[in-house]
Amino acid sequence: MMMTVSSVGKDGKMGSTDPGKYVRYTPEQVDALERLYHECPKPNSLRRQQLIRECSILSNIEPKQIKVWFQNRRCREKQRKEASRLQAVNRKLTAMNKLLMEENDRLQKQVAQLVYENSYFRQQNQNVATLATTDTSCESVVTSGQQHATNQRPPKDASPAGLMSIAEETITEFLSKATGTAVEWIQLPGMKPGPDSIGIIAISHGCTGVAARACGLVSLEPTRVAEILKDRPSWYRDCRAVDVMNVLTTGNGGTIELLYMQLYALTTLAPARDFWLMRYTSFLDDGSIVVCERSVNNTQNGPSMPPVQHFVRAEMLSSGYLIRPCEGGGSIIHIVDHMDLEPWSVPEVLRPLYESSTLLAQRTTTAALRQLRQISQETSQPPTSGWGRRPAALRALSQKLSKGFNEAVNGFMDEGWSTMESDGIDDVTVLVNSSLGKMVGANQYYDGGFPIMNNAVLCARASMLLQNVPPQVVLRFMREHRSEWADSSIDAYAAASVKAVPCSLPVSRCGSVGGQVILPLAHTIENEEFMEVVRLENVGCYQEDILMPGDIFLLQLCSGLDENAVGTSAELIFAPIDASFSDDAPLLPSGFRIIPIDSAKDVSSPKCTLDLTSALEAGPAGSRAFGDQSGYSGSNKSVMTIAFQFAFEAHLQESVASMARQYIRSIVSSVQRVASALSPSHFGSLTGSLLSPGTPEAQSLTRWICQSYSYYLGAELIKPSNEGGESILKALWHHSDAVLCCSLKALPVFTFANQAGLDMLETTLVALQDITLEKIFDDNGRKTLFSELPQIMQQGFLCLQGGICLSSMGRHISYERAVAWKVSNDTDDAQCMCFMFMNWFFV
Repeated sequence: MMMTVSSVGKDGKMGSTDPGKYVRYTPEQVDALERLYHECPKPNSLRRQQLIRECSILSNIEPKQIKVWFQNRRCREKQRKEASRLQAVNRKLTAMNKLLMEENDRLQKQVAQLVYENSYFRQQNQNVATLATTDTSCESVVTSGQQHATNQRPPKDASPAGLMSIAEETITEFLSKATGTAVEWIQLPGMKPGPDSIGIIAISHGCTGVAARACGLVSLEPTRVAEILKDRPSWYRDCRAVDVMNVLTTGNGGTIELLYMQLYALTTLAPARDFWLMRYTSFLDDGSIVVCERSVNNTQNGPSMPPVQHFVRAEMLSSGYLIRPCEGGGSIIHIVDHMDLEPWSVPEVLRPLYESSTLLAQRTTTAALRQLRQISQETSQPPTSGWGRRPAALRALSQKLSKGFNEAVNGFMDEGWSTMESDGIDDVTVLVNSSLGKMVGANQYYDGGFPIMNNAVLCARASMLLQNVPPQVVLRFMREHRSEWADSSIDAYAAASVKAVPCSLPVSRCGSVGGQVILPLAHTIENEEFMEVVRLENVGCYQEDILMPGDIFLLQLCSGLDENAVGTSAELIFAPIDASFSDDAPLLPSGFRIIPIDSAKDVSSPKCTLDLTSALEAGPAGSRAFGDQSGYSGSNKSVMTIAFQFAFEAHLQESVASMARQYIRSIVSSVQRVASALSPSHFGSLTGSLLSPGTPEAQSLTRWICQSYSYYLGAELIKPSNEGGESILKALWHHSDAVLCCSLKALPVFTFANQAGLDMLETTLVALQDITLEKIFDDNGRKTLFSELPQIMQQGFLCLQGGICLSSMGRHISYERAVAWKVSNDTDDAQCMCFMFMNWFFV
């Protein structure tokens, strides 16, 4: 018999109006309610009444009682999910704790070993000092013996039995690096271990070659982890190919593989690398899987790989992956990468790239962990994301972009690339590819099925050195302000040529320049890489003397743009696409790559070509003020690689080549200008300004701004300081009110702004010079301001009532009040006019 209830407990218990009595729903009633819950967890009153009418076994239950049952059911579901989440977090923390305890034990052993070695070498130094006073021939004997031992490296036996011996030696060496003290590891700068971090990343200190080590947790089974890691081209963007040349089965159930691997060169200034490797996969008694690798260059009695043209044979020392099953599911992973990249084969300025364990950790070791975490997350999320595309399809698109850019940078002959003759200046290299395979990847048909028009691809590439500017800041600016360096007509030509639409060569800056809209598409877990679609609005070019305006779409891949990351390489790669691009859309990637050079040499800053505002770092979108470069330390040089690809008709080769060279040179010039403006250099290195030929440098200008404010208004703009001009500039830059300077011309133009001023105008220091004073006021504001300008010049200042002004993006800004004053130098000559907007906010 059903009773009136007012609440429902766990397992369907119902409480009556009498708090001392409880009854239960019958199993049939619970089943009926559960079925509806799975269809609709939160039914409205009409749906609940309908349920009572349609289900006879619920006819005696009041709708209010049904409502309470669903409330409690949702509460139990929420508690269950929360309990499941907490259990997962607990398992992860337990595994991380175990990993950290093991790391602590390893570090204690390393400390003990270092103490012993320190004591031993101290004793040896004392002995050598004693012997040196009596026998001067000791040093030469010891040195000659060491040289003899170093030069004697007998070839290893590469027969099946010999390979097994090499494999056992390799696994021992690898495990001693992964979990032992064979290498002195130090934490990678900027990495913060924790349950939400990618893992524990370390780099070597004082060992041969470059080495990096990582430990992490993923919710994938060991066999799946091993499968992913062994497929190196799927996650290692710098890997061109891995060919399995031979496979041997070992008696313990493992396998020995002989591999030939090629890596792309990171710049146009250095050759690519290749490796002749042995890979040993073994299964341990505790369920762990070990995949270890090493070079087998110096071998005999077995297969070998002769040198390959255009590649430098590098050496991989004992490296690999230790994959251990984790209690409760998932895996604990130890990764070691240890290589000798033969830095002697590159120009001296680039050798730090090939001697940098940090670069190896970022581009190789960490990339493996990130791929595992990304796949692990995708298995537990809905199958579609990013405009309805599956994560695997998005990864394939990003891989295609990266691979296409690497192919353009390297231009291998076996892929059909050939170098064109120089135009007499060797700063830009132009290559042509007319191979069928390349063109099938670019375009094959019109939208209507007509045959292709463009039958070749041209690539123009160059490399340049940047100094005193973080790579992340440069590429982030270039991403957000494409109009500062790109030619809209060439963008239109590139988009049309990929579609095989007949179009003539572009005329520089002939098309109308519209805005750009960035549409997010996908990103990795930590947002270190993201893909997006860029819509260039109202972009057109002259095609057979007709201007054809319209939108252009670019698929864009960005990585390493987080300026808080220390010494990270950054990339901006893009390719024109159709508005409704498919997963197998043809792509001709172009773009930029900037890699820091960890050089200890003191390099002078580049010549500055912009106004004094270049003393400060640009950008309202996440930028920092000068001097606050916590994410940029250690490296003051970086190498930037530029590569652009164009599809074209064969008879236009020379014309397209000339256009491409000119375009790359204009981009290089723009990059140098932008880099100078964004460089956190010393302010005294700046020469020149757009204000007038006699305009002072940044420190002098800020001092005059503050002095003039104090003279005319009788108050201090900033707190007085005895630390010099640089502290005044910093204080003004961080001032809470918007401070802007404009020139004393018939049409005043802004020449300087502090961070608040840039935020208010929604602009950057580079683009500030394009904004005139009249643009930020409406009609009434302009009339009032220009009628009062003579008063400002006569009495030196003017107080303005609150009002409305406009940002560079057209947004309305309300300010409580404003002050304008004349800025004079030490000889009382007027230099500029300064405005300060107080308590402003966007309407």
